[in-house]
Amino acid sequence: MKQKFDIIQSTCIPIAIDNCNTDLIIPARYLASTTRDPKFFGDAFMHDLRYDANGNPVSDFVMNQSAYKEAPRKGVHEIIVAGANWGSGSSREHAAWAIAGYGVRVVISSSFADIHRNNLLNNFVLPVVVSKEMQQELFDTIAENSQAEIRVDVPNQTVTNVTTGRSEHFELNGYKKYCLMNALDDIDFLLENKDKIEAWEASNKK
Repeated sequence: MKQKFDIIQSTCIPIAIDNCNTDLIIPARYLASTTRDPKFFGDAFMHDLRYDANGNPVSDFVMNQSAYKEAPRKGVHEIIVAGANWGSGSSREHAAWAIAGYGVRVVISSSFADIHRNNLLNNFVLPVVVSKEMQQELFDTIAENSQAEIRVDVPNQTVTNVTTGRSEHFELNGYKKYCLMNALDDIDFLLENKDKIEAWEASNKK
């Protein structure tokens, strides 16, 4: 969903699974669907960890615990703090659709699989890379208080543990930053610059 990014401050869902691959993020059987309905893919997010073979919630999985099962909305669970190498495995874009469809706007990890990281950015989910020390501190803070908040300042490219005050700078491609802050996908960006493109073409005609 296209939303402008500025400062996002929210409680978080801690998913402390290293090497969480895209098959866990969204099982392969959902890839055959022709819909782009965000709710469909949001409901499939982490499905086989959230539910058993009979469709019953797995009580000890973090997203089913009372502190974290509320659906994301402004200021509530818009951020996931994830294990290392998030989004490894298959390059399926559906994994990004599932995260976006669930309502998450930011995923914080110490590392991401490259293709998945780009897929997130293309689907208006911000992947934030922090140090392993910061990642562990965030997990520890959330474990102590499920209502702890993290602030992600996109203009200044900082992520802050509101509880401790610790802050780190994160890298973000300038083009993608502009698109996120203005709710533009690649086609929107081209249309925004249509006059400049046409002027360049006119001036370079042989």
